[in-house]
Amino acid sequence: MEKSIRAQIRAGDARAFGQVFEDHARAVYRHAVRMTGSWDIAEDVVSLTFLEAWRLRTRVEPEGESLRPWLLGIATNVIRNTRRAASRHRKALAALPPREVAPDFAVELTSRMADAEEIAAAKAALEQLRPADREVFALCVWEGLDHAAVAEALGKPIGTIRSRLSRARTRLRNLTEKELAAKRSANNLQRTDKRGQVTGDRAFAVRSTKETIR
Repeated sequence: MEKSIRAQIRAGDARAFGQVFEDHARAVYRHAVRMTGSWDIAEDVVSLTFLEAWRLRTRVEPEGESLRPWLLGIATNVIRNTRRAASRHRKALAALPPREVAPDFAVELTSRMADAEEIAAAKAALEQLRPADREVFALCVWEGLDHAAVAEALGKPIGTIRSRLSRARTRLRNLTEKELAAKRSANNLQRTDKRGQVTGDRAFAVRSTKETIR
């Protein structure tokens, strides 16, 4: 009788683990990009996730369906650790003399959003969510996992997952609307200022021309 993929992973079958990588690396990478906003960091997260998965292979439950929730749970922990390391790094850099900082280009959060303002507003709003709510939102909405799978991935009760998702959806919607309103108000003000500046310059030019003619 052929062993299940879970049994093969638990037994340390490298070939079977390679197949798991082929099947799920893309999902882990997509999750990491959305959570970190960086393609480069996401690549590191994928590598660290599967290294950790191999280390923890004997903890795989003997029975179950897809290993994706298990891997996304590991990836979420890796991202948490990556954020902590990045925070420590930023604090260390803050202690150094100021230097010119390169612009930080935001990565598109979701392929469903085509408008640049909406992307920027959603990214800003997402960063304001509690980390625990952001993780649940990413796994449920972007990765399409059901509540039970997310509960398995994060090691939390299903009721906790439901409440966090509901809270995240409501808060994200409200925050995105506020971000969009603020950006559009700022853009309108900027356009008004530019129009005023052009009008003033033209008037000044006309007056100067008339004075020169005289």
